[in-house]
Amino acid sequence: MVIGVIGLGLIGGSMARAIKLNTGNKVLGWDISEVVRYRAKLVGAVDDFLEAGDPSECDMVIVALYPTETMEYMKAQQDHFKKGAIVVDCCGIKTTICEMALPIAREKGFQFVGGHPMAGIERSGFAFSKADLFKGATMILTPEKGADLTMMNNLSFFFRSLGFGNLQITTWQEHDRMIAYTSQLAHVVSSAYIKNDLSHKYKGFSAGSFQDMTRVAKLNETMWTALFMDNREYLLEEVEQLITRLTTYKEAIEKEDDGTLKQLLKEGREKRQAIEEEPEFE
Repeated sequence: MVIGVIGLGLIGGSMARAIKLNTGNKVLGWDISEVVRYRAKLVGAVDDFLEAGDPSECDMVIVALYPTETMEYMKAQQDHFKKGAIVVDCCGIKTTICEMALPIAREKGFQFVGGHPMAGIERSGFAFSKADLFKGATMILTPEKGADLTMMNNLSFFFRSLGFGNLQITTWQEHDRMIAYTSQLAHVVSSAYIKNDLSHKYKGFSAGSFQDMTRVAKLNETMWTALFMDNREYLLEEVEQLITRLTTYKEAIEKEDDGTLKQLLKEGREKRQAIEEEPEFE
């Protein structure tokens, strides 16, 4: 099988490396940066390049670009996808992408499945890509209703061969709602938390909580701004709910209300313990 990887940054580069390491498929890559393209070929992450990103010879195409660039690529190349080819994107938001891509796929005769590899580090770019980035991670897929079961089964085997430990199938809307809470809100909080004037003095005053809270503040602001804006309705709901919850803690502390504060902390502890006992996948 010939697999095209569009965008050789952290995720796309790692996809290409994982495919080359774990499968016998031919990998053709494309990146806007000529330096990245040649570096990827030099280190063996790809077998060759796709001329100007043309996917016409690919049986599968993995699009690992920012949301806007993903949509631009899909529209520009819509007449070049091979009939029957499978196209999977890697964007951190799904509704906007799927609503754009699926009508194109139906009209042009290829298959599109929204995807989101739940893996990454606080660095970006091909230089930080690695073949084992997805080891044990979850691959989320958001197929349209009535998607071909054989195709989905093949995708499951394919992504597991790259090291993914779990496959999560969901709807576009559920993905975006959940990601607003589990990922995007955490990045907003981390970015806001690190801006305290005392942050530069943390050494010697933290047993790990500071590092846990600030780790994802080392984000790619271009990518995350795009993700936040494309998912702003769900994200705003989460930010507003968090502010409401924080306000209850603030009021208890202001009023020196030990009983309420203790209850709030107890509820938080019990909630955390409860989700630890729930299986992540059934």
